[in-house]
Amino acid sequence: MIKLLDFAKNFLKQADIKPNSVVADFTMGNGYDTLYLASLVPNGKVYAFDVQTDALINTKARLDKAGYKNVILIKDGHENAANYIKEPIDAGMFNLGYLPGSDKSVHTMHESTLKAVKDAIGMLKKGGYIVICVYPGHEEGRIEGEKLLEMLSKYDKKDYCITHFHIINSPDASFIIAIEKYNK
Repeated sequence: MIKLLDFAKNFLKQADIKPNSVVADFTMGNGYDTLYLASLVPNGKVYAFDVQTDALINTKARLDKAGYKNVILIKDGHENAANYIKEPIDAGMFNLGYLPGSDKSVHTMHESTLKAVKDAIGMLKKGGYIVICVYPGHEEGRIEGEKLLEMLSKYDKKDYCITHFHIINSPDASFIIAIEKYNK
């Protein structure tokens, strides 16, 4: 069985990420994706966002243990990322839903996610990638996934390749959306 996040990270291997690149983790969570991104850009910069204090504490501890100092931890929602990121990004990750091991009533919402993804696409350099992990197993996650697919289907195929990976015999299974901005 393919692990969703490992599969998502494989898309980032296609991006032109260099040791000095700028990337973003739009949903920090417990910091695993943030740590992965930090390892890809040891001389670059990672912006990481979350609204929960526990997410920042857990992520900082994980980064400190690994010795990474190239991450800017931001306690704010991903919908406000454009207030902080003032430079183009080479890649970005979204891992939607709730913080594992925490209050499940605190989770991403489709309104803020749609804005965040739209803004992230606007920040993306040519040749860059954004990967989004969607969890439709709860009502808001289902809505979030449907709204994302609807919005992203309207992007011009001449400028972007937007793919959707879903286990077809498990309708409530998590799925991935990968966005590549063509390098032209």
